[in-house]
Amino acid sequence: MEQLRDAAAEGRIDLDELDSRLEQALQSKTYAELAVLTADLPKLDSSESRPPLVLKGGMYGASRGPGRWEVPGHVIAHGGLGGVKVDFTRVECRLTEVALEAYGETSGVTIVIPDGWAADTSGMDPGVGGLTDKTTPDRLPGTPLIRLTGSGGMAGVVIRHPNRRERRKLDSNPTQG
Repeated sequence: MEQLRDAAAEGRIDLDELDSRLEQALQSKTYAELAVLTADLPKLDSSESRPPLVLKGGMYGASRGPGRWEVPGHVIAHGGLGGVKVDFTRVECRLTEVALEAYGETSGVTIVIPDGWAADTSGMDPGVGGLTDKTTPDRLPGTPLIRLTGSGGMAGVVIRHPNRRERRKLDSNPTQG
């Protein structure tokens, strides 16, 4: 029944089909009868099955975004000497949750999430550099939760919404990265 509800929430079946299948599920007496109800559901292109995106700051730094890019279920960011910036402001993400491992190391990691997205930083070790969470808990329905883990290292990790300069850029080029 949970698989059927998920399929309806993701738009893979409509609500009439959901009602019909849930009714059949309640009347089923064997696992085989239940399996038939989910066997033909269209599969989503699962971002979670893709390998993680790994960003390494190295000597010169690294960044992902602010343009459009496909978000995998797992992102790993190592600040290194040059730092890393991960910008989610222009992405379209169908995932309900993104696991993001951030290691501040020497130059730190900055993560920018759109308004309406939320972050869970409870799994983060602040290290010497610390963790700065400037996000709001106001998560909009259908937006991902960024589950942040890792360590602040020497330089720290910052997770925030766009700053004034980034907002002006987003407002002046609404469809461009």
